Amino acid sequence: YATKTEQTCTAQSGATWGISRVSLRGAPQPTNTYRYNRDGSGVQAFVVDSGILITHSEFEGRATWGTSVVTSEKDTDFNGHGTHVAGTIGGKTYGIAKKVGLVAVKVLGRNGSGSITGIITGLDWVAANAKANKDTCNMSLGSGASIAFDTAVDNLVKAGVFTAVAAGNEDQNACNVSPARVTEAFTVGSTSQGADPTDPRSSFSNWGPCVNIFAPGEAITSTWIGSNTAIRTISGTSMASPHVCGVASLILGDNSLTPAQVKSQLIQEANTGTISNGKTGSPDVLLYSGC
Repeated sequence: YATKTEQTCTAQSGATWGISRVSLRGAPQPTNTYRYNRDGSGVQAFVVDSGILITHSEFEGRATWGTSVVTSEKDTDFNGHGTHVAGTIGGKTYGIAKKVGLVAVKVLGRNGSGSITGIITGLDWVAANAKANKDTCNMSLGSGASIAFDTAVDNLVKAGVFTAVAAGNEDQNACNVSPARVTEAFTVGSTSQGADPTDPRSSFSNWGPCVNIFAPGEAITSTWIGSNTAIRTISGTSMASPHVCGVASLILGDNSLTPAQVKSQLIQEANTGTISNGKTGSPDVLLYSGC
């Protein structure tokens, strides 16, 4: 029988450092090759953000419009953030899961902000529309501590949707902010491009026991708005989280699994022992996509 490790790996040369890093076992090495043997086919990733420029060539027609709570704006991304996140999850060049479906759930306006009430409405829409134990969700956004916000994320995961969330960019304990503090979610801190033997925690990244994993989030190149070929390089835990959502989508392309099972597999397969300056309570765990 064929196991994952026996499948032929595709090697994408000239790849961005983030996707290259997560496909590399062990310490960071100078490489620009992303290796993969899965593509996320059959999975939809719901991007709760500023929308997606669904016509961008990187998405190959796989991006669709889900819903928007920003009634004062047209149904597209006027900010760029959501399009960038979507490109890291599933862009043909910049993405982890190169055949995943991408669904725009617009909860942030052109200035990049939105209301917690609106975000909750978006999350409830995802819970009602996603396939349980098959689809994924990414939330590269956050707020101060909010029980209502936490509850909506908790409910989404309990509905069977694996949800990656950004840890936040305040260099503080992630347990102070929502939804990073939600136990059911999978909270992602950011690393910068390292050199053997370490992956440094980004100076801005939140940390602590509410962080589940680290992933590349600094100087990440991905899709942008303005044209159907636009790209931009930006930093944040917002850029780290979609790397995780992408790998979760790869896992779910192979299997129907509960969010808890996906979380367990991500931790079990992760690189360990390379995070530097993780700060008190953080896991020494870096995302690994496996090939």
